[in-house]
Amino acid sequence: MNEPTGDALTFGVEEEFFVVDRRGQLSQAGDDVVDAAEAAGDDQGELQHELTRSQAEAATDVCRTHGEALRQLRGLRGELDRAARRRGCRLLPAASPLLFEENPPVITPNPRYERMAEHFGATARTSLTCGCHVHVAIPDKEAGVQVLNHVRPWLPALLTVTANSAISDGYDTGYCSWRYQQWSRWPSAGPPPRFASLDEYESIVDAWLRAGSILDRGMIYWDVRLSDRQPTLEFRIADVAATPEDAVLLAVLARGLVATALAGDAPLPHLPNEVLRAQLWRASREGVTGCCPHPKSGDLEPSKVVLDALVDLTAPALAAAGDLDFAREGLARLATEGGGADRQRRRFAERNRGEDVVDLLAGE
Repeated sequence: MNEPTGDALTFGVEEEFFVVDRRGQLSQAGDDVVDAAEAAGDDQGELQHELTRSQAEAATDVCRTHGEALRQLRGLRGELDRAARRRGCRLLPAASPLLFEENPPVITPNPRYERMAEHFGATARTSLTCGCHVHVAIPDKEAGVQVLNHVRPWLPALLTVTANSAISDGYDTGYCSWRYQQWSRWPSAGPPPRFASLDEYESIVDAWLRAGSILDRGMIYWDVRLSDRQPTLEFRIADVAATPEDAVLLAVLARGLVATALAGDAPLPHLPNEVLRAQLWRASREGVTGCCPHPKSGDLEPSKVVLDALVDLTAPALAAAGDLDFAREGLARLATEGGGADRQRRRFAERNRGEDVVDLLAGE
């Protein structure tokens, strides 16, 4: 492995999970699982409640190396899983519910979440998904907007890396990331436009607030956005990964893109949002073993080819951070074994039972 330099950008990873019962139906024990895991766990990372009582969230501390992030994600997943099993439940790293649910999920008793459920109605209660968010440090928001413009064309490629929601509601959706289609129903979700300045970014957010299409700045759900809580650019494009290794692979690719943009890499030609949205649809359908539009040509290429081009573009930044070998090995593994969606689909095809996919992802 390459050795990182001391000036590599810091980053962090957040993962959302479902808490399910023994069969795989959504449980209402998510809050209890988070509280118990917090009490029993170590001091690395943070565990958090989510929108519904069927979910749990884990977030790493600020990380400098992929090894550090990988250790923390493994530890956080283990703490949540042990707490869930003590309550007769399981932790499920899937981006959409695998089994059909007769009743809508129960909203976590939190004033903000309850207000969201009341204001957005069925959108809040039926867009039940679990994502993976990557924060990468930026110097300031002005620089962050320019970096955002640089990374936009690569969002479809990033989406393929952790696509992990092929099976949902007990059937094969035909998509590798069905979560992306579900999540896009939120009025503030989807790809961000290309911004002329930070003022333009803020003017759109202000218009959303005045229209009531978001209730607060935490509901800026663009696929990549400026974080309000940390000096970071936050990538929100991805499904929760089937494995910690896939999540960290996504993180190092995102960090490489940010570092490359900050180093002055020439941006790609302007990509209209209507075209980017269509490209994201294709990437959500095809996943990492299918095809993906190439950012430079717009033509469909095997996702592996597009991701290899991403690594070639960011290789100096990846090497400087000690991530180049890790990224190449991770992408080679995905090309050979497939990603989370491919594993879901293979297991489901054996007997057409969502319960079998639950057992696969829950580690049994």
